[in-house]
Amino acid sequence: MNILYHSLAFYLSLAAASPASKETPAPLPCTIRSPSTHAFFDLNPLHIPLPELSTSKHPRNHSWNTTGYDAGYNFTLNFCGGVIEDLEAKGGVVGVEEGEWRNVSAFYEEGGKVFSIGQQNGEPVLRGRKLVVEYSGGSPCGEEEGGGKRAVMDGRAILDDDDDDDDEDDDDDEDKDDEKKKPKKPSKNKPSDSKKPPTKPVRRKNTLISFLCSHDPTAPLLGLSYIGSSPDSCTYFFEARSSAGCGGIETAKQTLSPSGVFGVIVAIAIAVYIVGGCVYGRVVGQQRGWRQLPNYGLWAGIGGFVRDIFVILTSSCARFLPSRRGYQRVNGGLNGSTGSGRGIARGRGDSSDAENRLIDELNEEWDD
Repeated sequence: MNILYHSLAFYLSLAAASPASKETPAPLPCTIRSPSTHAFFDLNPLHIPLPELSTSKHPRNHSWNTTGYDAGYNFTLNFCGGVIEDLEAKGGVVGVEEGEWRNVSAFYEEGGKVFSIGQQNGEPVLRGRKLVVEYSGGSPCGEEEGGGKRAVMDGRAILDDDDDDDDEDDDDDEDKDDEKKKPKKPSKNKPSDSKKPPTKPVRRKNTLISFLCSHDPTAPLLGLSYIGSSPDSCTYFFEARSSAGCGGIETAKQTLSPSGVFGVIVAIAIAVYIVGGCVYGRVVGQQRGWRQLPNYGLWAGIGGFVRDIFVILTSSCARFLPSRRGYQRVNGGLNGSTGSGRGIARGRGDSSDAENRLIDELNEEWDD
């Protein structure tokens, strides 16, 4: 049996099954690597999951909050996911479809209404050494928000005075009648009524969050501050101070458990032991067949060793079994007793004396 060739073929098949070059895995959500410094940024620790999905002993029941100061309202934000607040219970989000409410990552409340300032975004960006997160697609801003803050002037706000003469009114009526009688010529510059003007795209609120690095171990996980907003209340600026804003080293994700790693190491050690032993036994020891195995004598004697252990254990357990009644009668008959404890003890003593005499006789014969 050519076990060497079979072992080498099995080892080569395992080596061929593993890919020679691994493709670069896609980056995880909310992570980015700096192309210049190769620092790795991970914002997943800042994500607040829903209380029913959290693995923490004391899960949070609200997202990150920050004071708006002069804005007149406070802001609620979350990272790498939507806010955990129930926006449907608050009456919904202004200007956002109901199916998108669970993706709102930042909002504020004003006048009993909820306004989104950005939808979920799991792709941070680097502008130089500055880590920035952008949220877009919030509630409509400006005049589309619901009337707006600026009043629109009516073109007919200036009316004629009531003190005008009746003659002037008559003249105006005559001029209007003359204009109606004249045929209207189509204007070349004026577009036709069939073509409607293009609709103006809706401008929506968005958010910019700039991260600062914090190495203070006693500081909270995140310090969020409101910086300001654009004059039309369409863009909001925040500053986030956290250790997540510090570039680190990406830790490789372990695919095997510790027991799996130990099993792989043991399997490789056994394969090397068998293959190396077979090569040594065939080349150096000039062995063939099963004798090529390393320590063949040891493995061949395992069967006899197991058999001896089985015999020893069975013989040791046999004395704990109850003795037969016939054996007690023989002892009682030899000692002239009816099976009392005294007669049994005397019989055991006589049998030991007989054994000692037999041993002495055998020793004398051996000496002669």
